[in-house]
Amino acid sequence: MDPQTFMDIATTLTKLKMWPYFDIANFILMSLMVREDSPQTGSSIFSRKHPLACWISSMLLCFGGSILANFLLGEPILTPFKNHHAILVASIVWYVINYSPFDLAYKISHFLPVKICIYILKEIQRTRKIYEGIIIASKLYPGSYIIIAIIGVVKGSGYTEMRIVERIIRGLWIPSSNEFLQPSFVTKASLLSSIVFICEREKFLTAPHVLIYFGIAMFLIYFRLSSLLLGIHDPFVPFENLFCAIFMGGMWDALKRAVQRNKPEPEQNATTKNDVKRKEEKKND
Repeated sequence: MDPQTFMDIATTLTKLKMWPYFDIANFILMSLMVREDSPQTGSSIFSRKHPLACWISSMLLCFGGSILANFLLGEPILTPFKNHHAILVASIVWYVINYSPFDLAYKISHFLPVKICIYILKEIQRTRKIYEGIIIASKLYPGSYIIIAIIGVVKGSGYTEMRIVERIIRGLWIPSSNEFLQPSFVTKASLLSSIVFICEREKFLTAPHVLIYFGIAMFLIYFRLSSLLLGIHDPFVPFENLFCAIFMGGMWDALKRAVQRNKPEPEQNATTKNDVKRKEEKKND
């Protein structure tokens, strides 16, 4: 591909408007996530019995990144709900996903070509959200890289952290399943993307902004589609296992187990000796 054409594509990607198509893709995925996280996975039973709880849960996920970012930055957490158009569109999407005749919308959203398009739109929106979070946090807390990275992660994957709250609203309490115990690929990828954007702002990366932005978007899209088509759910796992084995005590624990496995246990040896003595005494008797 001609370099100038490639730059034009990257520049166009950075200037895309997220409203309404990219935001609608986000609303579809969040509504599907709430529906498929119900005890009867994928069924419409919960939305029929508890429509209010289902709607609130869906809205919390649709605007989870903005809610959590505002909370951490000391802004009103209800600010995302000021946009009546976004709330209306999100509510329409939620209604169609859960109450369309013959469950048609839900079935169409799981049709593979449609699902691929939705995922691509979502990852492009995620890239924009992460970058916007980095920009906002950099202005409020210049030089505070941890805070900036946290805001970038929250903006990109806030719905994963918000799931604890929305599950409680739906009557589900799963304390062993949260992003602090089991970080998802979305959270890890958002953290990596935030670090890259921070390095760009601090001039550690000299590549043009449009190329860095385009590279992050392609990275997110590639692994999202890999998860969908190839079953590669978390490419970070091998690196995490290696890091934990070297720096988090895994190697030393393995050596300790190997030593203990080869070391004779004194209690077992004493028991064996006593048994031998008893057998000899019986023979002598």
